[in-house]
Amino acid sequence: MQRFHTHKGIAAPLDIMNIDTDMIIPKQFLKTIKRTGLGVNLFDEMRYDKEGKENPNFILNKSPYRDASILVAGDNFGCGSSREHAPWALLDFGVRVVISTSFADIFYNNCFKNGILPITVSAADREALMADAKDTENPELEIDLPNQTIRRPNGADIAFDIDPFRKQCLLDGLDDIGLTMAKSDAISAYASKRQNTHPWL
Repeated sequence: MQRFHTHKGIAAPLDIMNIDTDMIIPKQFLKTIKRTGLGVNLFDEMRYDKEGKENPNFILNKSPYRDASILVAGDNFGCGSSREHAPWALLDFGVRVVISTSFADIFYNNCFKNGILPITVSAADREALMADAKDTENPELEIDLPNQTIRRPNGADIAFDIDPFRKQCLLDGLDDIGLTMAKSDAISAYASKRQNTHPWL
C-alpha cells in the first residue's frame, strides 16, 4: 500500500449528502477482484449519460477537477453496502483524500486499508473547504498527516483528529496483509516451534 505523508492536490466540491457506495461505483462494475481499472467508472451514473457520453455538468468532468485528488463531500459519505470496490475506484481515479462531516463506518475503515485518508471535519470547516474547492482559480488543498492539518489556499490551517493506529498505518503504508507480514519472523518462529512440539498436527 502506498504510504501517505503529505499531499497537495486539487479539491473537487462534491456538495451532495448521503453519497452511497453504489453511487461511487455501481453494482455492474463489481465483477472484478482487481484494484485497478475502476477509476473510469467512478460515479458512473453521474459522470455519463445513457449513451456513455460525459455529463458536462458533473464536477469531475469539468476543468480543473478532472485532476482532482481530494474530494470535499456532503454528510454521510460512503453509506450503503460494504463494497471495497468503492475505495478501489476512488484510488484508481487518483483520489487520496476525502473530507466530510461524517462517513459510514465500513467505508471509513476500508479507506485506511487502501491508502485513502478520510478526514472528518466540523460543518463550518467543511463549508469553508467547500468554498475553497469551488474557487476554480485556486482549488488546491494541502494535507499534512503527521501534523494532522489541512492547509487552505489562504494559508490558514484546519486541524483534524485521527486514530493514532490508523495514522501510523497510513504513514508506514501498511494494510492488513502488511501488518501481518511485518511479524513474519515471529510467525515463522512459532510455526517452527509448533512443528517440533506438536509434530502430529
